[in-house]
Amino acid sequence: MSDRTSVLLVEDDPNIVDLIRSNLTVRGYDVTVAPGPGALRLLETEQPDIVLLDLMLPGVDGFELCRQLRERSSVGIIVVSARGGEQDKVNALYLGADDYLTKPFGVEELLARITATLRRTRPVQETPFPSTVQLGDVVIDLEAQQVTKGGLPVHLTPTEFALLRELAVNQGKLLTHAMLLRRVWGPGYETETEYTRVYIRRLRAKLESTDGPSLIVTEPRAGYRLTHPETLL
Repeated sequence: MSDRTSVLLVEDDPNIVDLIRSNLTVRGYDVTVAPGPGALRLLETEQPDIVLLDLMLPGVDGFELCRQLRERSSVGIIVVSARGGEQDKVNALYLGADDYLTKPFGVEELLARITATLRRTRPVQETPFPSTVQLGDVVIDLEAQQVTKGGLPVHLTPTEFALLRELAVNQGKLLTHAMLLRRVWGPGYETETEYTRVYIRRLRAKLESTDGPSLIVTEPRAGYRLTHPETLL
């Protein structure tokens, strides 16, 4: 088994493929390329550490492929696309992408985003205090990095859990968009407020009940906080 970081590059433009593969390979990455079709199969056989996904692929809906990749794996997904519209970015994040990089891009920016995504998907093990946070029927085990609702496991992606962890270890405290972006995604993301909006919405969909109380409270134009247990009584 190789200890090199493996990258699955889902891209059909040969110029982009050469640019990314040559720059990543020389820096010690193993790069496997899929032009679109076959990406799901390579996800299973290669088990990459990270996926770089173009949205404009021949014969493939890039958004649908993003959704399927996320359904099958917790691998880090960075969309690398010429589609730079805000709605495209929001859609990709909502479907499970961890980050979104618009073409054209600089190699150093791509490398920085890969590093930041890997830091979330391969976090350093540590035991925060408290190790468990309970909100009604939702239990967040910060040490085991597991969440249950009503005793049943809730699947969270690494980025979703990293965001929930920040809220949990600062329970009751207001965390601004910039604070969450810096702590979860890394320096340089402080203005990407759509990231927090989309991922908070994903967490709410998985953790909150339509007829139950809000676990994550929105502070308008400021940020978010995780509610105190006593407010749920």
